[in-house]
Amino acid sequence: MIIAITATGNSLDEQVDPRFGRAKYICVHDTEKKINKFVDTGGIASLPGGAGPKMAQKIIGQGTQVLITGNGPGNNAQGVVGRAGIKVYIGAQNYTVKAALNAYEKNNLEEF
Repeated sequence: MIIAITATGNSLDEQVDPRFGRAKYICVHDTEKKINKFVDTGGIASLPGGAGPKMAQKIIGQGTQVLITGNGPGNNAQGVVGRAGIKVYIGAQNYTVKAALNAYEKNNLEEF
């Protein structure tokens, strides 16, 4: 399974970014291969509008099945994510990326 986590930086010790569409990085965690890669979201965060749907397309392109973030995607992005069948978990804004993965594994995050 592929889990995407919004992140403020490019390591497991960075904080989960509470924003979905304007997150600086996405950690892509492969539960089967036990590997993580960090994807720089590029210019998405600086877009004047439409950042959420663009970010949704970016995580879909990674093969994401689960998204972990802080506040959740906005309505437009949630529509894109929902149509892709991605489950969204929120409330991770006070976690590091590593702690958020652990919280998900222990069912300690709220499904959006």
